Amino acid sequence: MNRRLELQAKLESILGESHVYFQPPASVKISYPCFVYRIGSGDAMYANNKTYRYINSYEVLYITKRPNLDMINQVLEELPMCRLTNTYCSEGLNHYAFTLYY
Repeated sequence: MNRRLELQAKLESILGESHVYFQPPASVKISYPCFVYRIGSGDAMYANNKTYRYINSYEVLYITKRPNLDMINQVLEELPMCRLTNTYCSEGLNHYAFTLYY
């Protein structure tokens, strides 16, 4: 299975709903709580002037109307190569930003 689709399924499993969006266009109506994710810069290791290994990274946002610290813990426990990078509130919604290598 495609790794991105595996990640999609994993995020849906963590959320318990299908409100997981990959790089959604502005025309998509988003339901909350949800995960919105997009491709990040990745991480490359080099040897002998060639790429030895490359790991995709994703920027993942958990967006919810009410603060949910339990979800932060669950994401960090279930996705081991993940870190919380930022939290903020915008337009009455709580945003939790993660960087994930998957």
